[in-house]
Amino acid sequence: MTDMTILMDWAEFALRWVHVITAIAWIGSSFYFIALDLGLRKAPDLPKGAHGEEWQVHGGGFYHIRKYLVAPETMPEHLTWFKWESYSTWLSGAALLILIYWAGADLYLVDATKSDMPIWMGIALSAAVLGLGWVLYDQLCKSKLAESPTLLMVLLFAILVAMGWALNLVFTGRAMMLHLGAFTATIMTANVFFIIMPNQRIVVADLKAGRVPDAKYGKIAKLRSTHNNYLTLPVIFLMLSNHYPLAFASEYNWLIAALVFLMGVTIRHYFNTIHAGTGNPVWTWPVTVALFLAAVWLSTLSPVYAPLEEDNAAMTPYEQRFAEAPHFADATDVVLGNCSMCHAREPVWDGIAVAPKGILLETEADIARNARAIYLQAGLSRAMPPANVTWMDAEARGVLVSWYNAAR
Repeated sequence: MTDMTILMDWAEFALRWVHVITAIAWIGSSFYFIALDLGLRKAPDLPKGAHGEEWQVHGGGFYHIRKYLVAPETMPEHLTWFKWESYSTWLSGAALLILIYWAGADLYLVDATKSDMPIWMGIALSAAVLGLGWVLYDQLCKSKLAESPTLLMVLLFAILVAMGWALNLVFTGRAMMLHLGAFTATIMTANVFFIIMPNQRIVVADLKAGRVPDAKYGKIAKLRSTHNNYLTLPVIFLMLSNHYPLAFASEYNWLIAALVFLMGVTIRHYFNTIHAGTGNPVWTWPVTVALFLAAVWLSTLSPVYAPLEEDNAAMTPYEQRFAEAPHFADATDVVLGNCSMCHAREPVWDGIAVAPKGILLETEADIARNARAIYLQAGLSRAMPPANVTWMDAEARGVLVSWYNAAR
């Protein structure tokens, strides 16, 4: 099991690396094309069917770009499609979800203090949120609401807030935040895969056949692209939230997530307006700051973690396996002496307000629950304690390794 633990950790690292790389490529191209689209200008020499053009300078050269709202009169010999960035980001993210939240559902997905939902049901709910959520969104976009984009966005926001509240009733705060991000990312990628790309293929096929493409396909794609534009920034926050327990471990984490979606709107509105050259909405700055400060305030309204005595409930089978393993008592002494001053419900180390990454190491159940992380971070490697501030020696780290290996 030890070798598998190491391989699984490196597999997570590799997937996360791929996910970040592809996300950078996708978000970068998305932001570029939104800015390009908004910055198009009319010109007297535009060819037939062209909506606008833009001159850009980068890398020592000049670029002359023109956009056709529907399509040019003839099919160009070379056409670059932008799709793999989106697909690769979603696929790598889905793999990470399965590896971390499904394979580790008893630790990261279902919160036993909130619900007695079986693990298999939690995994099924996780999958349903992504699949059925997309179906609901897609049907809304195909309804008459498509003629009222602002109303549609308000309704989508209400659905996201309700989803965050509902998921927080059964999932860990970390999983709730992640699933809101995964849901919105699924919408974005599905928009590309099921709507934008098929519509573009229809237009290309019409051009090749000598037919005039229908403008409705561009209109439909534009609506979905606009949604993707406003959802991008909240997705980034939600994917990073698992590093910050003040965001995911607060009682009002679902409201914090709602404020993040609103901040995404104000930030994108500012840049969209600037790129379009239609104004300078500086009012979005104080509004964004106010929303962020509201999120900070919400994170302080309630205890971030359950009281210590509530954590001494019956251990899960996973926790029992490590609590009953040889060397557990010695490993507990090592952890309590080197880690619990920071990884506590009320940390005593100066400068640390909440337990890093929300990991608690005060009780036997805490320590057994986080056996894998302890083994990797403080036993096999020297990542913890940071800078070895407690002077944990090789013998103490060896105790942690022996305990973990004994439980396999």
